Amino acid sequence: MAAVQLVDRIRTALAGRDVREVPMFGGVSFMVDGRLVAASRRQGDLLVRIDPARRDELCSRPGAAPAVMGTGRRMGDAWLAVAGEQLDGDGLDQWLAVALDGGARSAGV
Repeated sequence: MAAVQLVDRIRTALAGRDVREVPMFGGVSFMVDGRLVAASRRQGDLLVRIDPARRDELCSRPGAAPAVMGTGRRMGDAWLAVAGEQLDGDGLDQWLAVALDGGARSAGV
């Protein structure tokens, strides 16, 4: 999926929430209720903030992997990268639900 299409789909999926878009992580990051929860990357994949306690479970899903920065450095246990092909259909909505739940938990809410 092209990055621009992913950004549009994320905007649509998060419509009606308190959302702020911020250029970050080589794409567009989405803050919901003041918390960074997801980002579209220029390659068309998705970064999602997760509950670190679910990391192993979520990494076992197709297309999910530990998120790395451009330098090859891991972003930490609260971030996963999801391949663009896993975001078709309701895949994006499912991952955004994980991010919305995980973003609050990993922020200590």
